[in-house]
Amino acid sequence: MAKIAFKPVTSQQAVLFPQNIGEKIPENHPVRLVNQVVDALKIDDILGTYKGGGTSSYHPRVMIKILFYSYLNNIYSCRKIERALHENIYFMWISGNCTPDYRTINYFRGKRLKNRIHRLFAEVVRLLAGLGYVSLDQQFVDGTKIEACANRYTFVWRGTVEKNKEKLESKIRSVLSEIEASIKEDSKPNGEGVKEINPEELKARLQELNEKLGSLSKKQRKSLEKVEKEQLPRLQEYEKQLATLGERNSYSKTDPDATFMRMKEDHMKNGQLKPAYNIQLSTENQIVTNYSVHQRPTDTGTLIPHLEQFRQLYGRQSEKVIADAGYGSEENYSYMESNGIEAYVKYSYFHKEQKRPFKKNIFHQENLYYNAEKDYFVCPMGQKMQKIGMGKRQTELGYISSVTYYQASRCDGCPLLWGCHKSRHPRRIEVNHKLREYKATVRERLVSEEGVRLRGQRAIEPEAVFGQLKSNSMFNRFKMRGLCMVEIEFGLAVISHNLRKLVKLWAGFQGCDGYQQLARLYQHIFSFLKVYLREFLAHKGAGMIYLRTKLELQQLIA
Repeated sequence: MAKIAFKPVTSQQAVLFPQNIGEKIPENHPVRLVNQVVDALKIDDILGTYKGGGTSSYHPRVMIKILFYSYLNNIYSCRKIERALHENIYFMWISGNCTPDYRTINYFRGKRLKNRIHRLFAEVVRLLAGLGYVSLDQQFVDGTKIEACANRYTFVWRGTVEKNKEKLESKIRSVLSEIEASIKEDSKPNGEGVKEINPEELKARLQELNEKLGSLSKKQRKSLEKVEKEQLPRLQEYEKQLATLGERNSYSKTDPDATFMRMKEDHMKNGQLKPAYNIQLSTENQIVTNYSVHQRPTDTGTLIPHLEQFRQLYGRQSEKVIADAGYGSEENYSYMESNGIEAYVKYSYFHKEQKRPFKKNIFHQENLYYNAEKDYFVCPMGQKMQKIGMGKRQTELGYISSVTYYQASRCDGCPLLWGCHKSRHPRRIEVNHKLREYKATVRERLVSEEGVRLRGQRAIEPEAVFGQLKSNSMFNRFKMRGLCMVEIEFGLAVISHNLRKLVKLWAGFQGCDGYQQLARLYQHIFSFLKVYLREFLAHKGAGMIYLRTKLELQQLIA
C-alpha cells in the first residue's frame, strides 16, 4: 500500500517568514484599482479638517479606501465593515492592516465627509473623464425615490397642523375675550378680531392676566391655567411643526428632512405614501456624472438646482441635456436657453401630439390656426378669436408666466359647437406664447435624427443605473437620517457604482489582444491629451498623469 502524504499545515505554529497577503490578491482584482484611484485623488479639503494634537489618527486616504471598497461590495453597515477588516484579506490589504472600529468609521463618514462628498465624487468623475470614458458634454437626467430611514406612520401633514392650530387659536381667543371682558379691561383689545395668535404675545397677555387673579372667578382661573399649561405648549408645537415643514406638505417625525412621497415599489404593493427623498442623477455611458438629493416629490422643480450643482462641481455646463416629460416646463426651458444648453427635454403632450387622433382633432387649441402678424386665432368654423387681454400665472416655485386671452365674438347657432366647447358663453382660450415657442423648438430637436438617437439612449442610461443601484446593489432604503447624511450615503453609493463600471471597462481593456490594446491605448492617449490641457490649466493635471501612467502605460509597456 502506497504511503499517504498530506500537505503541511502551519496555522498552529509560527513561521520564520510570514506570507505577504498581497501575493494572494490577483493583479486585476478590483481592490487594486480602488487603491490606485484613491491614491490619485486630491483630498486637501478633508485633510484640512484635522487639527492635530492628541493621539494619532487613521489617514483619510485609508478611510476613503475602506469606504469605497465596502460600498463596492454592497457593505453599508459600519459594524460589518469593522468585521471585514478583521476577516477579509482584501480589506486587510487595502487598509494596510489598519483596524478602525465601527465608531471611527461612522465618525469619518458622517463628520469628515460632511459637505465634502460632492467634491470627492467630482474628483472621481474627473479621473474618468481624463481616461476618456465620459466627456461631460451631455447629461441624461432622471429621478427616482428612495425610502428614508424613518417610521412609515409617524407623519405630520400641513393641512392637519393648520386646521388644528386654527381651532386652538379660536378656543384661546374665546377664553381670553371672556376673561378680559369680565375684568372690564376696555383699553385692551378683546382678541375677537385677531385671526392668528403669536405665542410670545400670548405669554405677555397671560402674564398681565395672572397679575389680576384677584378679580377672576374660580372657573376663569381654571380656564386661564388650562390655556397656560396645555394650550400654549400645543400652540408652540404647531408653530415648530410649520417651521419644519417650510414649503413642504409633510414630513416624518423620526426624520424631519424626509417628505412623504408615493412610492412605486411599496412593501404592500398598493402604492401608499412613505417618507423618502427624491434622487436626481445625470449619467453618461451609464457613469454617474452628477447627483442631487431633494425633498420635493415632483421632478419639475429639481432640474435647475441639479444643473446648477453640475456647474459648481465642474465649472461649466453640458452642451446637451436629455430628460423625460417630467422636466418640461417654461422655467426649465428658459434656464437652459439662457445657459446655452440644447434642451432635449420632452413636454407632457409630446408623444400624444405624434398620434393621428390628436392631429385630426380640429377643436384642440394646439391645432387652431394662429395669425402671428395680426395676433388672432381662427376657430374650426372660421371665426376669428381676437385678443381680449393679458394675465399672469405664478407656479408653485414662484416663476411668473405671461398669458394672453382670446375669445370668439359669438358661438350661438354654430353647427360645430357640440365638439368645440361646453360653455354657455363664446369660446375663450388662454395661450402662453413663450411656452409655445419653446415647445416648437424642442419638438424640432426631438423629432430630428439626433433627437431620436438621444431619446433612445436616454431609456437605457439613468434607468439602468437605478436598476443596478436598487436591485443589484440592494440600495433601496437609506441607513442614515437627515438630508446631509443622506447625501453622504448616496454619494458613496454612486462613487462605488462608477468604480464598478471602471473595473469592468478596465477588465475589458486587459482582455484584448496586443493590437487592440495598442489601438485603445492610442485612443486613450488622444482623449487624455485633450482633457489634460484643460485640467493642467486648472492645476489638476498631476493626479491625472499619475493615474494614466499607473493604470495603462506601465502595464502595456511592460
